[in-house]
Formats: sequence, C-alpha cells, structure tokens
Amino acid sequence: MKIFRNPEVIKTFIVYIVCGIVFVATAYFIEPKLVLVSLGLWACCVIIYIYSMSKMYKRIGELSKDINNLLHGKEDIYFDDCKEGELGVLQSEIYKMTIRLKKQQKLLEEDKIYLANSIADISHQIKTPLTSINILVSMLSEENISVERKVKLTRELYEMLSRIEWMITTLLKISRLDAGMIKFKKEELSLRELINRAVEPLEVSMELKEQRLVTNISGQFVGDVNWTSEAITNIIKNCMEHTPQNGTLTIEASNNPIFTEIVIKDSGSGIKKEDLPHIFERFYKGSDSNNTSFGIGLSLARMIITAQNGTIKADNEKEGGARFVIRMYPIMDEQK
Repeated sequence: MKIFRNPEVIKTFIVYIVCGIVFVATAYFIEPKLVLVSLGLWACCVIIYIYSMSKMYKRIGELSKDINNLLHGKEDIYFDDCKEGELGVLQSEIYKMTIRLKKQQKLLEEDKIYLANSIADISHQIKTPLTSINILVSMLSEENISVERKVKLTRELYEMLSRIEWMITTLLKISRLDAGMIKFKKEELSLRELINRAVEPLEVSMELKEQRLVTNISGQFVGDVNWTSEAITNIIKNCMEHTPQNGTLTIEASNNPIFTEIVIKDSGSGIKKEDLPHIFERFYKGSDSNNTSFGIGLSLARMIITAQNGTIKADNEKEGGARFVIRMYPIMDEQK
C-alpha cells in the first residue's frame, strides 16, 4: 500500500503491532477466551488507522499533484473539496498560496513583455539620432568642406548628442522612480521661485522663437523643489514646442486650503482628441509631434507629480491651445 512508503506510518504501525501483542498476551493470561475478542478489537483499530491514514495521505497526494500542476503551468486547481480540520486549513492555505503565485507569475510575464517593449522603444529612439550622427560625421569628413558648413554641421552634431544625453538621463530618472529609489524632500518655497526655476532652462529657446510668457503666480509651494521644477520644465517644454513663432505661454499658480494648483497653457493648436488619453504614456508620441520628441518628458512629469500625492490633467482650451492642470495635495506626516 502507498501509505507504507511514509516512515512515520511504518513507525506507528510497528507501535500498533507491539501494543496488539501486549494486549492479546495480557488478555490470554487474564482469560484465554478473551484472546479472539482482543484480536478482533486490535484488528479493527489497525483497519481504522490504515483507512484514516489512507484518506489523509490521499488528500495530501492530491495537494502535491495540484502544486506540481501549478509548477508545470497547468491551472486546474479548485477549492471545491476543502473541508474542516487542520488538513483542510492547510489545503486552503496552499490554495491561497498557489493563487498568489499564479498572479505573481502573470505580473512577471507582463513585466517581461513590458521590458522587452521598452528596450525595443529605446533602441528605436536612439537609432534615429545615431543615424543622423553618422551622416553628419561622414559629411564632416568630406574634403574641401567650408568653415561655415563645418561649423553648422558641428552645431547639428552637438544638438543630436545633447538629445541622446537628455533621453538617457531621463530614462535613468524614470527607472529610479519605477524602482522606488527616490526619496522626495519636503521643502517650502514660493510658487514664483519654483516657476522661475522651471522656466530658466527654456528662456533661450523661447527667446529664439519670440514667444511671450505671461504669469499670474501667488502663494507657497511645499514639496521637493528640484524634482517638481523638472516636472514643470518638461510640461512647459512640451507647450513651447507646440506653440508657433510669436505665440504665448501662460502659467497660473495659486494656493487654497486643500491643494496647490499650477495651470500651464499655450496658444498652439491643442492636443488632438485621439492623443488625449495617451498623452502621459511612456514613449507615446502624438500625431503632430516633431522628430526631436522622444515621448518620455510628460511621462516623467506625471511620475514625479503623482509620487508626491499630486494629480495632472491635460485638456484643450475652448479658444484653442493645450492646458495642463497640476494639483499638489499636502502629504500628512506619518505618526510615530
């Protein structure tokens, strides 16, 4: 029988035999006629023990089979035969564990697919500027190239390298946020100073495009200044790129007892209806995006804002142009 493969069953069965011999011998010395009765009682106890052990080990074998099926990718695990008792509790806990393992396996598979797609997207994003760099390098190596043309090509080469550097730096920041490695500070600064920090890296580009910046800012900001200013910079940069020559960018910021609100608007053509649901997705590029867009700036901005208990929403103004609304809610200090 299969149950006798288990050492503990064999040991218990030996104990039953020894006890049976002692029981029968005692009955014989007391009254020889009781030998058959004692043998019958002993045999019944042994049969009951073997039967109960057989049922228990059968259920344990079914659990082992279910776990083996799970490990081999099969999903025919059910809760229908769970019963009361310690073995039933064990069976229930094992089933809970298997359900959790299946969910984790599914998440791991989704993460693997997401990672593969992300690597493919990154490779594609880097490939385009690298191709342009190769062309520029070959043009610079031409003989009898004029100084003016060399300066122009060198400037374009520098811009391409700067784009790749920005993309890699941004992707590293996104990966750190994904991994939960960033600890946001709680700093206090005026909203005016926060917006000034965010606009500063873009002032030259806005001046070259002759774009006008209109602000209406008051109140204080509480949060991580460096990360938040970077998020706002990415949003302003997106608006600036979609605003025509001599266009206008508007930034409004204020406080109320519930949240801090920052509204960034442009005078461009706005966001197309089909792009609105995906505007903050990683590597998503709208139908009207230019060749210099990587589709990660707005994704990073949303990650930074939401990680600080904030929200960000994009829509279009009635009179035209895109609008981004950021709301930062206070983070309650954890009680010790």
